[in-house]
Amino acid sequence: MIGDDYFGKIMVLTFNDNEEDLFQRIMSYVNIGTKCLAVVDTHKNILRFGELEINESKRIITKKNSEIELTFIEFEIILLLAQNAGTIFSKEQIYDIVWKEPYSGDYNIVMSHIRNIREKIEDNPSKPFYIQTVWGVGYRFNKNLSSGL
Repeated sequence: MIGDDYFGKIMVLTFNDNEEDLFQRIMSYVNIGTKCLAVVDTHKNILRFGELEINESKRIITKKNSEIELTFIEFEIILLLAQNAGTIFSKEQIYDIVWKEPYSGDYNIVMSHIRNIREKIEDNPSKPFYIQTVWGVGYRFNKNLSSGL
């Protein structure tokens, strides 16, 4: 006899793209306890936060209709934070998810990439609007920005 404890919710996904990459990405969200993946335009995978637009499919970020060039790692970091606006990620969590390997203990690498992203997307990098520092904890994308259609 199987009790109620054995029944749960199941989500079935089908996709045509790189299945292993997508599976690893989903598992990283499950491991950090993400409850929802924020995707605004389901056909184009676009997140919009005021003047900032993140196009996941094309891997392009624009602000005020100007494209911002980011490295692969910078894009992955901002995408992680934006998809989980308001969620605080430690440097270790960011490293584990983005680099897809255990954290090596070098805090400077994550901090350096965050600084580079801020230099590229913020009007005033010393007073960040999009990527906020939560002192003693980590970083989060501004939870007060709505991801609108």
